[in-house]
Amino acid sequence: MIYSMTGFAAVTRELGQGSLSMDLRSVNSRYLEIHFRLDEAFRALEPALREQIGSALSRGKVECRLNFTARAAGQAPLRLNTALAEHLAQLGRSAQALLPDGQPLGVADLLRWPGVIESESISAESMQETCLGLLRQGLDELSATRRREGEKLRIFLLQRADQMDALVAQVLPHIPRLVAAHQEKLAARLREAMATGDDDRIRQEVALFAQKIDVDEELSRLQTHLAELRRILEKGGAVGKRLDFLMQELNREANTLGSKSAASEVSQTAMELKVLIEQMREQIQNIE
Repeated sequence: MIYSMTGFAAVTRELGQGSLSMDLRSVNSRYLEIHFRLDEAFRALEPALREQIGSALSRGKVECRLNFTARAAGQAPLRLNTALAEHLAQLGRSAQALLPDGQPLGVADLLRWPGVIESESISAESMQETCLGLLRQGLDELSATRRREGEKLRIFLLQRADQMDALVAQVLPHIPRLVAAHQEKLAARLREAMATGDDDRIRQEVALFAQKIDVDEELSRLQTHLAELRRILEKGGAVGKRLDFLMQELNREANTLGSKSAASEVSQTAMELKVLIEQMREQIQNIE
């Protein structure tokens, strides 16, 4: 499989104290760039989060957002501080012994005492493990979206490669005829030049013929590069940089084909090849 660098994932985990949510977004980049938007309470987790993202992705500009939304006071799970409550009850009994006519300490009074009712808390270690677990889930989802986009790109590139192969196959049978036609034109020019004894013109015409007429090598290299393109796509993995280099090679051959063309058919083919190569190059910028 090949992977696009474009993807998105949103994951949430409900905790007793509130809701922990994470968003991951990635777009194309020459290298792996990781940016965080974290609540201040999570700043200490950034190195661990960065390491985990770096082990999962090789290229792309990645943004990670991590937020914690605490539950309202009436919704958060509560617990009784038993030790404090027992201590207050003991103090209440002692006070009652000293002041028999005084109002005894009631349950409502006890529960209103600061610290008797506590909300559940989570340790820093537990929060880090929770965040890293949420990140693993988010990276799985992000990789799935990047893989789906990568498959679309693979199909797109193979379609364009097929079109390029068809163009080369279409022009190849005509090369002998085009060569013969150009030779006939050259022969006529040489006869005209020899009639005037213009040796310099003869040499110029021969040199021009040698440059323009031989396009078999360019067509052969185009086919070789297209075969390599299919091999890379079949192998998969992080192939974006290799494909980008291959597009440069294809474009070089198409340019040379156009500059050496001795016939309008070959010039038109070179132009159509360059259009397809540019379409492929634009899409390859999104491949990891």
